[in-house]
Amino acid sequence: MNTDHVEYTSFTGWVDPPTDPRPALDEDIDCRVAVIGGGINGMSTALRLTERGQDVVLLEAEFCGHGSSSRNAGQLAGAPGGDLQLLNLLSRKKMPGMMRLAEHAAHHVEDFIAKHDIDCEYEPTGNAFAAVSRGQMGRVRRVARIVTRAGGHVEVGTAAELGIPRGFVGGMREVIGGRMNPGRFSLGMRRVLLDSAARVFEQTKVTDVVRDGEQVVVTTPHGRVRADHVVLATNAFAGEWDITPRNLSVPIYVVEVETEPIDPVRIAALGWTSGMGLVTQHAIMENYRLTPRNTIVFGVRRLERGTSYPLPEKVPDRALVEELAGAFALRFPSLADVALDRAWGGWIAITSSWLPVAGRVGDNVHYSIACNGHGLAQAPYVGTLVADAIVDDELPEDLRTLWHDEPRFPRPIMMGRAGLRTIWAVDRFNDRVNGSRRRARRG
Repeated sequence: MNTDHVEYTSFTGWVDPPTDPRPALDEDIDCRVAVIGGGINGMSTALRLTERGQDVVLLEAEFCGHGSSSRNAGQLAGAPGGDLQLLNLLSRKKMPGMMRLAEHAAHHVEDFIAKHDIDCEYEPTGNAFAAVSRGQMGRVRRVARIVTRAGGHVEVGTAAELGIPRGFVGGMREVIGGRMNPGRFSLGMRRVLLDSAARVFEQTKVTDVVRDGEQVVVTTPHGRVRADHVVLATNAFAGEWDITPRNLSVPIYVVEVETEPIDPVRIAALGWTSGMGLVTQHAIMENYRLTPRNTIVFGVRRLERGTSYPLPEKVPDRALVEELAGAFALRFPSLADVALDRAWGGWIAITSSWLPVAGRVGDNVHYSIACNGHGLAQAPYVGTLVADAIVDDELPEDLRTLWHDEPRFPRPIMMGRAGLRTIWAVDRFNDRVNGSRRRARRG
């Protein structure tokens, strides 16, 4: 693939930044609940609290929707994230709850889009766990049994049966969910939030969060917020304050790339009739999806761990984009001559358990974080559930699976640099083995 003229951006390729950022906080104020973080998690939390009559302040360091909310691949998932075989081994009793939450989360987002008439190009296509080899197809079948046993709704088939490109062996379709433009969705949610009764302060970086008696004080460069409750909804950026639970999550930088527009005839020749987004069954997935402008967005494959806070604003590494281009050419050989148009990246949060987490520190500091790559569906739903938990002082059923009464988390050993390099190397070894087998069968 031609990577000579790629535009590297520090924001997202899906949408332009808003032109109407809200002013920063410049005074001391009081409120019932302060929400820190203006992603789709924090915005959903603030909106639900406002709907339930709470006095809400939301603080965002840049503008609402600036982070991973608008930078992901735009696949609304209807199943849990992470390694489902490993999750089933370590947390089998939680799987029915996780499956129920995942499907409810996707429907929650679909309902939000319809209710607020958000133009984000949403199509309920479902998504596919796609296999690039017979070995991965065996994994797909095992995962499908786990999902079905946990109450999920999936279908297993060949590439032709599922309507996905013939460069894949087959896969498992998540019946619930689909694809969208996440940038438009995030800015659509921002519009709804700005029209609500919530007090929103953008361009307002939080520098400290501390308790003061029965309240919590949130400090920013030009003002403080004193609140009865605080919600940490900053995902990968939560580690900047001492009040954040230790080892809550690991910040990981992931990359997405978009091709130039492709001749529709060439796209049709792929057999991608379902239009589903694809995630491969590597330990570190590759994702691929079509867009309405006849481009293909793809990414991940390699994870880069953040090592210190504050996390830097950055652009993708050129070598990684070239590696992603090589993977694209391998999966779509008929499109190997297509040029790349742009590349972007963003910080997400990964937990040691690969499960999203929510909980409370003391009586009045709540956190909701780390949907492990499935936040487009789960983050808004979990944020809404956390808001209900604050108002009702009772956990909604779907929140119990994620809830931690004690904020204690193990050190995520495999998320270190050495661990991530090892996982990537195993994926590449398996690719070479599977490639050799395919060539032998053709020979």
